[in-house]
Amino acid sequence: MNSKKFTLLLILLSLSFQAQNFSKYVNPMIGTGGHGHTFPGAIVPFGMVQLSPDTRIDGSWDGCSGYHYSDSVIYGFSHTHLNGTGVSDYGDIMLMPTMGKAGLTPKEYSSSFSHKNEKATAGFYSVKLDKHNIDVRLTTTKRVGYHEYTFNKAGTANIILDLNHRDKLLDGEIKVIDDKTIEVFRRSEAWATNQYIYARIEFSKPMPWSNSVKGTDNPKIGIITEEATTLQMVFSNKVKKGEKILVKVSISPTGYEGAAKNMLAEGKSNNFNEIQKLAVADWDKELSKIEVKSSDKDKLSVFYTALYHVFTQPNINMDVDGKYRGRDNKFYIAKGFEYYTVFSLWDTFRGAHPLMTLIDRKRTADFINTFIKQYEQGGKLPVWELASNETECMIGYHSVSVIADAMAKGITGFDYEKAFEASKKSAMLDIFGLNAYKQNNFISIDDEHESVSKTVEYAYDDWCIAQMAKILGKKEDYQYFMKRSQNWKNLYNPKNGFMQPRKNGNWLEPFEPREVNNNYTEGNSWHYSYSVQQDIPGLIAAHGGKEKFEQFIDAIFAAPDKTTGREQVDITGLIGQYAQGNEPSHHIAYLYNYVGKPEKTDAKIKFILDNYYKNSPDGLIGNEDCGQMSAWYILSSMGIYAVTPGLPEWQTTTPYFDEVKIHLEDGTTKVITKNTSREMLKTLGFESAKAFKYFKYDELTASPVIAAPRIFDLNTSVEITPLNPSDKIYYMTLDEDDANVRKTFKPYKGPFTIAKTTQIAAYAERKGEKSSVVHANSNRRPNNWDINVVSKATPQYTASGNLSLIDGINGDANWRKGEWLGYQGQTFEAVIDMKSPQQISNISSSYLQDSRAWILMPKKVEYWASMNGKDYVLLKTVENSLDAKDETVQVKDFPAEILPTQARYIKVKAYHYGKLPEWHQGAGGDAYIFVDEISVK
Repeated sequence: MNSKKFTLLLILLSLSFQAQNFSKYVNPMIGTGGHGHTFPGAIVPFGMVQLSPDTRIDGSWDGCSGYHYSDSVIYGFSHTHLNGTGVSDYGDIMLMPTMGKAGLTPKEYSSSFSHKNEKATAGFYSVKLDKHNIDVRLTTTKRVGYHEYTFNKAGTANIILDLNHRDKLLDGEIKVIDDKTIEVFRRSEAWATNQYIYARIEFSKPMPWSNSVKGTDNPKIGIITEEATTLQMVFSNKVKKGEKILVKVSISPTGYEGAAKNMLAEGKSNNFNEIQKLAVADWDKELSKIEVKSSDKDKLSVFYTALYHVFTQPNINMDVDGKYRGRDNKFYIAKGFEYYTVFSLWDTFRGAHPLMTLIDRKRTADFINTFIKQYEQGGKLPVWELASNETECMIGYHSVSVIADAMAKGITGFDYEKAFEASKKSAMLDIFGLNAYKQNNFISIDDEHESVSKTVEYAYDDWCIAQMAKILGKKEDYQYFMKRSQNWKNLYNPKNGFMQPRKNGNWLEPFEPREVNNNYTEGNSWHYSYSVQQDIPGLIAAHGGKEKFEQFIDAIFAAPDKTTGREQVDITGLIGQYAQGNEPSHHIAYLYNYVGKPEKTDAKIKFILDNYYKNSPDGLIGNEDCGQMSAWYILSSMGIYAVTPGLPEWQTTTPYFDEVKIHLEDGTTKVITKNTSREMLKTLGFESAKAFKYFKYDELTASPVIAAPRIFDLNTSVEITPLNPSDKIYYMTLDEDDANVRKTFKPYKGPFTIAKTTQIAAYAERKGEKSSVVHANSNRRPNNWDINVVSKATPQYTASGNLSLIDGINGDANWRKGEWLGYQGQTFEAVIDMKSPQQISNISSSYLQDSRAWILMPKKVEYWASMNGKDYVLLKTVENSLDAKDETVQVKDFPAEILPTQARYIKVKAYHYGKLPEWHQGAGGDAYIFVDEISVK
């Protein structure tokens, strides 16, 4: 693009938006403090480049974005960043200007800075680096980052390139093309385990390669390549006082050719100010989709920064010619759509994507086309996709929510049949508990961790697939998935109104709804007991009607505002047990509308808007989560929210602003005021959505509950209870005497007694509709031993009590199912009393290691013997041989063969690892010991 055309374009853009300068309200510092996890750098809407300073290189939770407002040191400026996530990644292609003798360690090249010398606006960031008095300005296009460094002292200027920054470098290459041009390749591992990025870097003045991590000095100018898994380089030249160096960096996911094409298309200009103005114009164009009026400037900043955060991602992930790296690591050309990455779908399906269906239908179709391509290339729809990697973070298959919502609202531009095929295939896989879910109509603790959350969220996703099937006229698919969408009923406990975990056929007891544990995803039962977005009327009926359900909604806001169990940093912004800082709560205040109490919805929503969103660095009450926290604010402040994405309607509240104008893609404008009727708000933007033919479907019969102890002594009673009192129960038992006996289900008439290890199976029947068969295993103890555990188990990890250590039942590697006893920061010690002297020749105990979860093997295990329980003899010490750095989740026995020895008491002592070492992300924390079965022969 020549200079005249470039200037003309700039003038036209400026004229278009000079009356709508909404970008002036954006404050990128919102969310950079507290637990917001945002970053302040230069971006354009949905751009590939996020050019921002990095103040954290340790992967700490509050440093997930690379920046935290509480910090005072900058390590460099990298070109990719994540917006508000709870896991760290990105920080690719880091550059840092210095002066004098260049150091290659972060400590050497980092610099202190002050917020008083820092400025962040839409599309722009600047800061003064105090160490060498260097002024840095950053701006960007979609694919090219622009750096301007002003060296306020004369001397040797250096630009550090560190490919080891933040993530683990798997493979790297730096190619020095000439003294003003280099090409860079980085393949790294972090949250995305195999991320590829290429870059082309152009300096405005010659910057010869002066040093590298290998120690090469003053190489000849020419094409020089260095490849390594530890790779840093320095580029240096003399500068005068006040001299500026412009650095342009284009990035590409596909290769050097892609980076060059992106530079050619978006990096021709050497005028930093022009590029900055274009970035501002980009932002004004996007932000102008919604106009809000308020005399409160802080509210305007909060609103437009929220919209800015929604538009930060997903990110374009293809070159200017449409070439992209697919989920299978092969290259493709996007035809007729733009290919994106960074899909935090567990978060964004709730608010961010429904907002996009209102204001950006074309981009919504592009997102879905991206989903379809990822299905074709990776075998299933994305869950949490990042840089062409599926991280499998969080739960559900919530791509289907985005698809169903778009179809219900009449959005076109993607293949409905292919989208349905992808959705159905993803829901029929046998992963993450889906096999048990399909067979049993719920997931129990015995099947999979986070069983309650997965069951209720899979059920909502199944409802979404059913809506697609209805739109496409697929009756059998509709009926199948509508029945699956009722699976929440199997975890709804009618006695207390909560979604409660089931284990071994029964309810998990003791049960505390405030407890955060491995049966829920980032939450507790309070947060998930309202997660039946697809069938709120059914949930109300289960509670006994609107009045009782209203009381249950009241209860979450009135409950004590402390959780129990595991410390979960994501649970913030508590009003009682309602947690605005995490997504599962986001729809709950709107449920008052369903019981005829909209005034209660209004009061709660206004309180949250007033108190949990501020124009300050700690202005977000929780992680931004790729725009979801902000999308909630945007929608709620306009008086609408999508409780059930997949329905072309909103739940409503009183609008927060005096006036809101929404400019739709079809050229029409919707105006909202505080007097806008709820009926108008309910269908806002989707007034002409079509209704589709209704198909009847079967009502689910919930599975009964079997109360049978996991282990018993001589005999025990078994009781089976239907979840619906009118259901009939049928059951069957199998024990060791039934090996060759053909048994059938028989009517249940009341509690019965068993005296052998027995499997009990039962189902409920209502009007000819049978429930799934539920099973319970009740095991007669293999011995009459006692065990005294000196150590104190962490409350979360107590299995079925101390006797589970000697019950003959081994826990598997998925420790989150709750079969292991866990001890943090202490040596495990237990004494087994065999009641009488026994001759023993073999002792063993089993331990688990999951290094990432702080669970490490004991350093050593000692086995002691005694006849009187007081005087012990050491029989054997077994040393650990497994490296703590081994991140494979595994179970290991510590066996000891000994000479035949008479003893009544056996003491087992397993020495804990101690403090987590420096290399561990939790360095300094106390490691856990997880132990299950102790065997004495």
